[in-house]
Order: sequence, then C-alpha cells, then structure tokens
Amino acid sequence: MTGTPWARGRLLGGFDGPRLLFGRMYEDWGVELAVFPPPGARVLCIASAGDTAAALHSAGYEVTAVDVNPVQLTYARERLAGCGTREGTAEAVMRLGRGAAARLLPAWRQRELHRFLTLDDPVEQARRWREELDTAGLRRLMRVALRPGGALALALRPSFAGVVPKRFDEVLRRRLERTVGRHPNARNPWLWRLLAGAEPPGTPEPWAPGVRLVCDDVVNALEQAPRGGYDAVTLSNVLDGPDPDFARRLRTAVRHAVRPGGVVVLRSAREPGPDGPGWAAQDRSALWGVVRAVRLGGAAPDRRIEP
Repeated sequence: MTGTPWARGRLLGGFDGPRLLFGRMYEDWGVELAVFPPPGARVLCIASAGDTAAALHSAGYEVTAVDVNPVQLTYARERLAGCGTREGTAEAVMRLGRGAAARLLPAWRQRELHRFLTLDDPVEQARRWREELDTAGLRRLMRVALRPGGALALALRPSFAGVVPKRFDEVLRRRLERTVGRHPNARNPWLWRLLAGAEPPGTPEPWAPGVRLVCDDVVNALEQAPRGGYDAVTLSNVLDGPDPDFARRLRTAVRHAVRPGGVVVLRSAREPGPDGPGWAAQDRSALWGVVRAVRLGGAAPDRRIEP
C-alpha cells in the first residue's frame, strides 16, 4: 500500500523482497492488559513476532493479528505454533551493536551484563547503570552509531531514519536509565531482549494457535472489518514512517472498526511533545518515547487513558 514503508518488508537498504524484520517484539503488552476492556473482548494487534498476540490470547481475548509483510506473518504463525525464535533484521543490527560494546567495554561483556540483568532492586540497578554501564566509552560508541550520519541512520531506509530522534544516543540512554530505575531487571524480558538478545531464564516460548492471522495492511484490515467489530486495537508504531495520508486513513479506519468506548493504543519512537510520554513513562520497554491509550468517544470527545 502506498504511504507506508512497512509494506516493503525492509528496515535497511536494498531492493530484493521482504525480510523477517523482528524475531521478537519490544512492546510491553502490560500496557494493553491495563487499559483494554475485560478478557473476552475482540481485539486487533500487529502480528510482528507474535509476542503481543500470544499475551492477549493467553489473557482471554479474541485476537486478530495483522501484518503487511508476508514473511513476518509466516514467522508469527510458526512461532505461535511453537516453532521457536529466529533472528530478524532488528536483532541482527542490535547484535552488531552489542558485539562492539562487549569488545570495547568490560561491563558489557556477557557475564557482567548477565549479572546486571538478574538484579531485582531498581535502586541498585540505577546505581550500577550510572557507575558501571553508562560510561564515557558507551557514550562515545552510541554517538558514533546513533547520531544523524551515524551507522544506524546510514543503514536505515530514509523513511525510517527520519523517525529516529536527532540525539538518539542521549535519548536512548535516558530511556534505559528510566527503565532500570523503575522495574526489576530480572522480570523485564523487554530489557533482556534489548541489551542481551535473550529472554530471562525460564521464559516460555509464545504459544497461541487460536490467534487469527491476516496478511494485509492494517488500514485495509480495519476498513474491511464490520463497523464497531473490535473492542480495542493496539497498533504498535505503525505511524513511525508512513506519510500523512496514511495517518488520516488510519484514523478514519479506526473509528469505523472500533466501537464507541473502545480503546486504541499507539506507540512511537519519537520524543514526546508537550503532552508528555503517556504510558511510556511506565512501560517496561526502554525503546518508546510516547505510548498513548485513548478511549473512543463516538458522539462524545475521545478521552485519553492516563497511567
């Protein structure tokens, strides 16, 4: 579909076909469980690697998962059937970054990093982050990789590179400090995925063969749904990258497909504006600058659901 770079199935440059972009998901579905209607509701999510769909299904929701990338959707189907986890483009890029950090910075080597990730006291975690991990060496490395003109910006397709905040190295370090200062590392799979490319010990693989999977652009899927057919939708960061026409169509499609009083969750990697970060301040994932949860009002005004 025109207007959304996600349809190409590629985060990086190149002209061949779609790729597997995400082997895991980096959205804290605890937000959805906090704001969605009670279990049994009909919900739609982005399929991606299947983690959110599996969590919602396990909580008792009737789940439809949509993805425009056929490679990604096939992977989600396999993963929800218990076939295990593979590396996508996002994980490959993060693995290269972690490898560079481990070679140059002792605190980022596997054994030391594992000790940090098994902590369960946010006060101690924040202290260790400031004193041992967030060093001058890390700041230099992240500056080279994440600033405009850095390695990540040069590798990303232009439509995605524009979404990355200008000083993303500083932004991400602040988000990481916020996360480790609020949530126990040992029970935060999103932090493990980001920093170690792994899951906390004992984490089960997703299993949700009852999820309905649809290969389509999310706007098309919502437009084709019955009016008011969903009680809630979570759209990840689908607006990071697409053009304004896509955003307008998405808003119209959501109002068609989600009943009045239903809930919409949206994430963005961008820095928050005057309205603040919303649920991102509570999110256990360190990636997001903004997480919004909105209750649709129908004839009444829409209302944000505050954390």
